[in-house]
Amino acid sequence: MFRLEKRPQPSQFWTLLTPIIAVVATMIAGGLLFALLGKAPIEAIRTIFWDPLFSEFAWYYRPQILIKAAPLILIGIGLSLGFRAGVWNIGAEGQFILGAIFGAGAGLAFYPADYWFIFPLMVIAGAFGGMLWALIPALLKTRFGTNEILVSLMLVYVAEHILSSVSFGLLKNPEGHGFPGSRNLQQYEAASNAEIIAGTGIHWGVIAALLAVIAAYVLLNRHIIGYQIRLTGQAPRAARFAGVRPNLLIIFCMGLSGALAGVAGMFEVAGPMGQISVDFNQGLGFTAIIVAFLGRLHPVGILFAGMLLALTSVGGDIAQSNLGLPAASIKAFQGMLLFFILASDVLSNFRVRIGTAETA
Repeated sequence: MFRLEKRPQPSQFWTLLTPIIAVVATMIAGGLLFALLGKAPIEAIRTIFWDPLFSEFAWYYRPQILIKAAPLILIGIGLSLGFRAGVWNIGAEGQFILGAIFGAGAGLAFYPADYWFIFPLMVIAGAFGGMLWALIPALLKTRFGTNEILVSLMLVYVAEHILSSVSFGLLKNPEGHGFPGSRNLQQYEAASNAEIIAGTGIHWGVIAALLAVIAAYVLLNRHIIGYQIRLTGQAPRAARFAGVRPNLLIIFCMGLSGALAGVAGMFEVAGPMGQISVDFNQGLGFTAIIVAFLGRLHPVGILFAGMLLALTSVGGDIAQSNLGLPAASIKAFQGMLLFFILASDVLSNFRVRIGTAETA
């Protein structure tokens, strides 16, 4: 008989090892999934994890990994700050959408002018849009005690309806021959998130993601707010005695995570995606939850976790093209990663014992 015995405190060894266990378990389970689909499992795993880095076309795929990782890292950093404090913002997808709408709207308001301040204004507008959407569940929680998980999640669907509305209405391209969607921001130089290294596609969103990692590390380790975040998550009662004001901390964490998600949305709409459209949202806000937990809610860990998820995304695209794998199987593969992370976390908090429990 196997039983679980609660550890006095989480094991640092297993905390560091469980992400590796989760990745290996995902490879095994994913291989079985691909085999059931009639594909060679080893070839599929090799294509996903090896080809983007070491194939003959790796010179093209490697920058794509950075580009795809950038929004995941930005959103994941914001989510991790709240998660560390016990504030569960599950609606980053909605904040990502609102940030894109606000950012694109700020840029298109000046079309076709060519002012230097348009792009910086779009960054500010994107952050404001995401923060505004995140503060709704934050204020409802602090004022009425509502559950921020449910409210933030439900607001994702509201944001999707707003996205559809502006695609067909407010931001619709008047020269788009009746098709829904805004003007292409990549063709509007003043509002374009253009590449900063020629021929790579790497844009300012990648730089922002790296800066967010550094800022979050400094905040958590060198600032009183970071101390309060860590203390609240580890010992809520001690945090109250230490003078932490939980309502202000909730508003801060939700607002900051929403702002980062909104900035990520703005960089995407002005860069890789190019325009506001009904299918703009790609689930990045939900995927970033996997990134946050895979990175153990640590800024540096989130950096590597974002790169790993981006690698599976780029490798998944290659596998779809070369091996005929369905897109849904790649999403399932990424979902397995979160499942195994949560499952293997048991080892951090519990010891596995063999035999029956002792009776008094």
